[in-house]
Amino acid sequence: MSKDADTGRIVRVERSIASVEPFHWDACANPASRPYNPFISHKFLKALEVSGSVAPETGWLPQHLVLETEDGAVGGCMPCYLKSHSQGEYVFDYGWAAAFEAAGGEYYPKLQCSVPFTPVTGRRLLVADGSDAEHHELLLASAAVQLSRKLDASSLHVTFLTKGEWSALGELGMLRRTDQQFHWLNNGYAAFSDFLEELSSRKRKAVRKERLGAGAGGIEIEWLTGADITEAHWDAFFDFYLDTGERKWGTPYLNREFFSLAGQEMNEEMLLIMCKREGHYIAGALNFIGGDTLYGRYWGCIEDHPFLHFETCYYQAIDYAIEHGLKCVEAGAQGAHKLARGYLPVTTYSAHFIANQGLSNAVSDYLDREREAIAQESEILHAHSPFRSTLRCSPLDVELKT
Repeated sequence: MSKDADTGRIVRVERSIASVEPFHWDACANPASRPYNPFISHKFLKALEVSGSVAPETGWLPQHLVLETEDGAVGGCMPCYLKSHSQGEYVFDYGWAAAFEAAGGEYYPKLQCSVPFTPVTGRRLLVADGSDAEHHELLLASAAVQLSRKLDASSLHVTFLTKGEWSALGELGMLRRTDQQFHWLNNGYAAFSDFLEELSSRKRKAVRKERLGAGAGGIEIEWLTGADITEAHWDAFFDFYLDTGERKWGTPYLNREFFSLAGQEMNEEMLLIMCKREGHYIAGALNFIGGDTLYGRYWGCIEDHPFLHFETCYYQAIDYAIEHGLKCVEAGAQGAHKLARGYLPVTTYSAHFIANQGLSNAVSDYLDREREAIAQESEILHAHSPFRSTLRCSPLDVELKT
């Protein structure tokens, strides 16, 4: 526990999200002034913990920070975990760990401020609306650094935070890192055909060909939300998820119980796109519905069909976003192949505090060069945009939407 001597505000550590009242957490995570982000909600983080997907046994020990104001109210929260590895983060520091350990240091444990297994940009310094919001953010950041020292962690990592938070933490002395994702932006389209008209002729033909190919073989596609999503759907989808997880990571991060728990509490915020052939589900993609964004999260299949991945994860998501007036589709981490399908490069951000000065200096030098390389790559990718002319939105505009 830490205390601000000037104001009497206290930051305490909670080792379970269930120890924080949902109302207090959500008032900080998703205040009315901001578009709703499902991943920083109490119910999403609780489903991760209650299911056992996030637990000491999986290398994620909750250390959530809760800021209490002088009158006992909750003014801010920060989702934090003490970690014994670097899996499930999507901001890769394996090289840092290897170098430090080769020099005789111990990189683990480290303190991670993030949404586990979720490479989605969102606020990490969760503060309620009010005149003290900026000060509360600084108190949380300071408390996180103090906590990392108290736990004898090598470092603190705040990942997929907003650009504003990234800038503020940089001013406090934390190291700043960038990376890149691909997002689709809705320019007021009334139909998918309107989006296609903005693509170059060659790209437009390619998308049409892929959509036609994905529908070959009698494959039917369903959109499921709310009470229409049943345990039978989760059973089928979990098989798809396991197939992808085992191929990508060896051991999938989420267990079957997570999907049931999240589905019980968040089914109205979910879009499950399921593909059926000859009466049996063969593939699917799970999306979460935010205030202005559709977030593509998990995909899997038990049969391989040409272009079905592109159709299910990218084009169906665009269809849904247009139909429901959403501004953006975030289709997950990495994947330059998304560019040809209308998803443009967007910068993502992380901030890092490293206790050992020698390692911090080395990482700082590396990050200076990495940020420059990311910026150059983004410029090149934008120059190869699939659109007939420059999209009516600059990279800076995209960053400001976070």
